Amino acid sequence: MAKGKEIGEFSHRFTSVTWLPGPAGSTLAQVNWEGTATGFGTVLSTTTFTHGKSGTFSFNGAAFLENGDMLTGVANGGFESIGVNRWKTTAVVHVSDGSKLGSEGEIDLAKRTWSGKLFEWT
Repeated sequence: MAKGKEIGEFSHRFTSVTWLPGPAGSTLAQVNWEGTATGFGTVLSTTTFTHGKSGTFSFNGAAFLENGDMLTGVANGGFESIGVNRWKTTAVVHVSDGSKLGSEGEIDLAKRTWSGKLFEWT
């Protein structure tokens, strides 16, 4: 499987964060997002990040399409610090219609935004 051509972009803003105890004394950040993604309309999602300068995250979300349909998506990905209050993210999203998308983004923690590109995944 490999990342294909760029097919769109996404732009989200986080609406809340909950700090949770994680395994082995770690801390997890559970973040709720709202925004848009090309071809998916309005997207509402929750991500859970391991706390640190790099680590993993899980994504669960729902997209509300312009025709009234809803799709869901799940992903596991990684993040790494790329500067002060900035994380680079990568993930493969498994969509409920059977498709897969590659995702590369950047989170600006100070601005509470997450934006990036979507790619075909083959």
